[in-house]
Amino acid sequence: MARLPARSLVIAGKSWDWIAAGPFFLRGLDPDGSPASLAALLQMIGVAVAAQIPLGAGAERWKLGASCASTALLAGIVYPLFGHWVWGGGWLSQLGVNYGLGSGLVDAGGSGAIHVLGGLAALSIAWILGPRRGKYAQDGLPAAIPAHSTVIVLLGCMLGWLGWLGINSAGAILFMGAAEGSAVLIAINTTLSGAAGVLTAALLTRARFGRPDASLCANGWIGGLVAGSASCATAPPAGSLLIGAIAGALVTYAVEWFELRLAIDDPGGAISVHAVGGIWGLLAAGLFAGRGVSGQWLAQVVGIATLLGLMLPLLYCLNWLLDRIYPMRVAAEGERQGLDLYELGGGAYPEFITHIDEFTQS
Repeated sequence: MARLPARSLVIAGKSWDWIAAGPFFLRGLDPDGSPASLAALLQMIGVAVAAQIPLGAGAERWKLGASCASTALLAGIVYPLFGHWVWGGGWLSQLGVNYGLGSGLVDAGGSGAIHVLGGLAALSIAWILGPRRGKYAQDGLPAAIPAHSTVIVLLGCMLGWLGWLGINSAGAILFMGAAEGSAVLIAINTTLSGAAGVLTAALLTRARFGRPDASLCANGWIGGLVAGSASCATAPPAGSLLIGAIAGALVTYAVEWFELRLAIDDPGGAISVHAVGGIWGLLAAGLFAGRGVSGQWLAQVVGIATLLGLMLPLLYCLNWLLDRIYPMRVAAEGERQGLDLYELGGGAYPEFITHIDEFTQS
């Protein structure tokens, strides 16, 4: 992987790159199809994906303006830092050179750089906003608030799988130095991890509830894709199948754990799918990318510790400060009306509006 111009610190005689030193707004970068320009394009896509993840956790109670401001903090401060550390020649990618920890942090498709980061942002938002009104009864038990259309949810999973094929292949080739011919293996591994995730979730929910739960199956599907991304270029197909299957199980139980045990209201399961699934994916990459490579698993642990010990507090503090300046939660009336009407002034489902005045006039 090519090193980018960066600002660095010298610690114990080792150079630790902490942020890129290129000009802002892509100045001086020709969009000519060079690796640098392709990497910039992929990073734009990556940060867009990461920024969408918190929207699921803050659904139905997060102000539009606050979500835009929070996205600016994620995209302008947090993602560039961690993205450079992993993919731009930063200190996490240098763990192998500086301390002999394998090849440094391995994260070909962004299990950590995109998904865990987005999932931790989702956790911060869910903590700060609190649960939706009516989600928890007086006895503390959560009420089920199902998605409006399971068909659309599963269609989104299908479209997500197609997009994953491109992001994983591009990330592995541009950032991990994988050969272009490895795109076939990457596509196979990506597909297998997602398929294993959804099948595992279906089997578990069938065993526990008497029938498969479509919503948790969707979570397992995406969780498998998230987990398989880090090692998509290095794991054998059987390994990707195992990674996806474990992710499907973890996500299924994590959704319940966050909702029941921690009382964290996450309508879309974003925290479980992206943060939990991504952390497992980083660990799994240490098992498969580190075959015969000394210290690779420890490099993965260092990356996870950085996400939990540094990026999560940073995300929480930035959003907490934002909430103090500009309260992020809508008023109770906004939750009652729905954000489509309250924030945008237009109903998402106008066909369901009942014109009460027509039936009350004498």
